[in-house]
Amino acid sequence: MPIGPPPVQKEKRVAETTVRGRVGEVEISFSAGKLAQLSDGAVVARIGDTQVLVTATAKRSLRDGVDFFPLTVDVEERTYAVGRIPGSFFRREGRASEKAILADRLIDRPLRPNFAKGYRNDTHVVGTILSADLENPHDIITLNGASAALTLSPIPFEGPIGAIRLALSHGEWIPFPTYEQGEESVFEIVVAGKRNADGDIDISMVEAGASENGYRMVQDGQQASDEATVAAGLELAKEYIAVLVDLQLELLEKHGAPEPVEWILVSEFSDEMYERVESIAKAKLEALGTIVKKHERQNAESEIKEETIASLGLDDDDSDGLKEAKAAFSAVQKNVMRSRVVAEGVRIDGRGLTDIRELTIEVGLVPGVHGSALFQRGETQVLNITTLGMLKMEQMLDTISPEDSKRYMHHYNMPPYATGEAGFMRGPKRREIGHGALAEKALHPVIPPVEDFPYAYRLVSEVLMSNGSSSMASVCGSSLSLMDAGVPIAAPVAGIAMGLIYQDGKFATLTDILGVEDHLGDMDFKVAGTADMITALQLDTKIEGLPADVLIAAMDQAHDARMRILDAMNAVLPEARSELAEKAPKIESIMVPKDKIGEVIGPKGKTIRELEEETGAVIEIDDDGTVRVGAPDTVSMNLAKERILAIGFPPEAKIGEVYDGEVVNVTKFGAFVNILPGRDGLLHISKIGGNRRIDRVEDVLNLGDAVKVVVREIDDRGKVSLEMADVPSGDSGGSSDVPAPREEKRDGGSRDRGGRNGGGRDNSDRGESSSESSSDKPRRKQVSFEDQFNPDN
Repeated sequence: MPIGPPPVQKEKRVAETTVRGRVGEVEISFSAGKLAQLSDGAVVARIGDTQVLVTATAKRSLRDGVDFFPLTVDVEERTYAVGRIPGSFFRREGRASEKAILADRLIDRPLRPNFAKGYRNDTHVVGTILSADLENPHDIITLNGASAALTLSPIPFEGPIGAIRLALSHGEWIPFPTYEQGEESVFEIVVAGKRNADGDIDISMVEAGASENGYRMVQDGQQASDEATVAAGLELAKEYIAVLVDLQLELLEKHGAPEPVEWILVSEFSDEMYERVESIAKAKLEALGTIVKKHERQNAESEIKEETIASLGLDDDDSDGLKEAKAAFSAVQKNVMRSRVVAEGVRIDGRGLTDIRELTIEVGLVPGVHGSALFQRGETQVLNITTLGMLKMEQMLDTISPEDSKRYMHHYNMPPYATGEAGFMRGPKRREIGHGALAEKALHPVIPPVEDFPYAYRLVSEVLMSNGSSSMASVCGSSLSLMDAGVPIAAPVAGIAMGLIYQDGKFATLTDILGVEDHLGDMDFKVAGTADMITALQLDTKIEGLPADVLIAAMDQAHDARMRILDAMNAVLPEARSELAEKAPKIESIMVPKDKIGEVIGPKGKTIRELEEETGAVIEIDDDGTVRVGAPDTVSMNLAKERILAIGFPPEAKIGEVYDGEVVNVTKFGAFVNILPGRDGLLHISKIGGNRRIDRVEDVLNLGDAVKVVVREIDDRGKVSLEMADVPSGDSGGSSDVPAPREEKRDGGSRDRGGRNGGGRDNSDRGESSSESSSDKPRRKQVSFEDQFNPDN
């Protein structure tokens, strides 16, 4: 065969379909057909210069024993998207950040209810952030891209859905706000939905929260995020969602539908099995009436379940038949509960639709912590702990968004025993991270600004019992815990979880849902806020969507419940304690001149370290001269402040006053002696030896030597001249005598040991200059500068 260069290949372009549309003033685009062609569906979604590749892939076979829909969503944040190399040891992205996990949940929640009933194949949606412009957030465009990728795929997805973020600023809703617009807004809301058979948009997911400064903005006159304002936002969101849904349908039309796939849709039980189980179990379940205690009801239902399955006469070896019977029993149980709620307005624990379970509230119950509160609603019990720290304890964030730190952290823990189960504890799961983030979102707007209260906060919600609405119990208890610690929050915050039953064309909205009502119902709608405004919302649905007017009515019902809970909380602790918790660090801020920052810090941080060691305080300093001092007690605080202020505003020396000083620098023309904090003076070489002439300062004085000096002169520029106050004496005649200069080395060199540490000690840390030092070394900040004293100048 002839050997030669390979034939020249002409550039081959892959066919790509792109559609563009405008949402308000923002352009959105979806592209398909070029990247990731082996996935079932792949779309590149773009807003500004933020670009995300979203893929959807499903297995063609079912896993054995899977009785749920195994959907996984992963958002992959790549640091190359912002032109950065990862800061980890291996210079590679590691585990998903908290922001990425929250984005995973945000995308999963509206997608999950929109797959075909009975679809159980492993399905994986991956959003890879290719480019992030640090202006446009990537989470909502990724959600839209995920819907588009599923719509283009053969996966049985009953979409598309659209998602929009709106920001409330000066009474107006801004679509797809930038990071900056979001920070400057009062409230942000994310709404996802799809078009129903009538052409209207039903809502399937809501996630919302007030901004960090939202509450203060409202106090300054901006429109509050009250129920009416949020309702208007929901209605507006429907218009934008319609645009996004139509854009995805346009992409499908231009790109073309995929080859169909025959999926196995699992039917858990036959109609015949359901009827047999219903005939045996329905009357018994209805006869249970109302049982308040969770375990009592579960035990009673388990007995009926066992009796029903035994009555069916199934063989013990018929595992498929037993599984079908159990699934049919669960369906009968669900319908009995739902029918009674809708028809009679009575819930399984005997409450009416708007009733709240009994509340138990206690504060200050845990000794040794900064703040604590126990909040119990029925059989849901949460212990909330507040810990305060210096700002340097804030969490540093390594993400591809502009936010690089946060000083308010909320962690939610729910161990297996909270539901009476045994299990493994292996770190926080996605659910726990999400619930902690929701509580954080609800409380963040009322945290005092850093200028008024310079603390970092860590709130931990320990769920001790859980029977529904533990995340909202965390909000209530954490608000009380903050006040118990003495944190002056702007207003107390309470939360409530709302449920919904849709049966036979009728809706019933439930206040303060139980765990079983969440499990068997159609909606979990969490609403948190102060008496004046909503601070957080979260809606999840188990059906394809809800009309906006149903959600608006649920918000109004939640408002009434929130007011009742706030009244109960205020009866226990109406406002923050007047004094900070005894064991919390005391933090105060003081200002020093900018030109004194270097002296407070010292060379390589030496001064600030010495201050911390000697006073027991922790000191932080900003570029504007703000110094924050954290101390365990008042004595330590006052001592640290006194020392810092003495450096920042050094005391004036007095002529004729004797001072015990320390030699801080040695030059060829004299020694600089520190006589007061931040105040040095020059002891000229002619004033060191008394009546004896000396040739070198180092023959008498070295760095760190203690020396008693007297202020001889202070000129109009503040330069201090010193002389020895206690010159070493000579003969008994009283004539001054200075120790003889040190012996010369045998090679004619000096015996100078270079200071106390000998061996030519490097004084560059203090910025000293000496006859041997180079002129370009950094100089130590001080009141009197040695070059100004140099008689040669």
